[in-house]
Amino acid sequence: MTVLRKVYLDHAATTPVRQEVLDAMMHVYKEVYGNPSSIHQFGRPARKLMEEAREKVAKAINADPKEIVFTGSGTEADNLAIVGGARANKKKGNHLITSVVEHHAVLDAFKALEKEGFEVTYLPVDAEGRVSVEDFKNALRDDTVLVSIMHGNNEVGTIMPVEEIGAICRERKILFHTDAVQTVGKIPVDVKAINCDFLALSGHKIYGPKGIGVLYMRRGVRTQPLYYGGGQERKLRPGTENVANIVALSVAIELAVAEMAEESARLSVLRDKLIDGILNNIEETRLNGPREGRLPHNVNVSIEYIEGEALLLSCDMKGFAASSGSACTSGSLDPSHVLMAMGLTHTTAHGSLRLSLGKSTTEEDIDYVIEQLKPIADRLRAMSPVWERFQKGLPIT
Repeated sequence: MTVLRKVYLDHAATTPVRQEVLDAMMHVYKEVYGNPSSIHQFGRPARKLMEEAREKVAKAINADPKEIVFTGSGTEADNLAIVGGARANKKKGNHLITSVVEHHAVLDAFKALEKEGFEVTYLPVDAEGRVSVEDFKNALRDDTVLVSIMHGNNEVGTIMPVEEIGAICRERKILFHTDAVQTVGKIPVDVKAINCDFLALSGHKIYGPKGIGVLYMRRGVRTQPLYYGGGQERKLRPGTENVANIVALSVAIELAVAEMAEESARLSVLRDKLIDGILNNIEETRLNGPREGRLPHNVNVSIEYIEGEALLLSCDMKGFAASSGSACTSGSLDPSHVLMAMGLTHTTAHGSLRLSLGKSTTEEDIDYVIEQLKPIADRLRAMSPVWERFQKGLPIT
């Protein structure tokens, strides 16, 4: 019986929890289980650990510990910044700006604000998925109060010009939020260099646990809580703090930043080998997103005239886990909103494949995936009426 190689290439969706993180969590669960809001001898050590974790997270992104708010996820951090920030500053203006390629954690927050009467400008992107700074400048209005542009795109890996946009926002006293869930631990993230007022990150993207996120909130900036019922996290995120997850996230981010330079360089080499292997071995394929200015762990390709769900299932049968885009919308049959915004046709967008690399990825894994994808593409195209039309030179609808 042939044993299939197992290759996990969906690190942009989530990462396994590393051993050092698990050890830190278990220590809290076993030894430091007190409520950090309690003043007794069981609560005080929990509070101490939590504040030490806050300092580690702050240091990783060049912030002050008092600017760190622990949340239940990156999505919650995005919502607290965008929804809470817009509501708290509504007297200053009613106009908001974001891009059409944001994660739904951001897009859906803006959709909700539109129902409250806010006006939102959704910036387009170019063929590589990048927002134009000129388009951004042209969208600004006297009543613009909050802007949100992601740091790195979760589907196609495009790194956005957030430093330039953040500087313009700071000059005009407009709140700037960036979703850095895909970039923390992959590329340098410095809240002062970005000039952001809010920044969101998540634990489970950097080998930490699920269920923990962080909102960086620049000192002096105002937002409104989304929930009520307690004074935790400066009354911005009520509820008993998850000390085990908070400590775990701090260990994960500390390790990720310490190892970032070496690991990102290693992944970039593997990423480029995978891109070249797919494009050179399989005809009628295209890279989605840029060659330069791309996240080191992201590969997104379209294998033309193949249906995406069949492609993903075939990959899984050969032992490697991939994605067609955001894991948060993987159950949808609609083509990726990111790829469509970049100008891809429905047919091309449906045949997209996101392969996201991580600590466990080896060169042998990359060789295996390249070797397996060609026969998968050949088999699926042999059953594809769209491929048949293409080969006969007939128009593709």
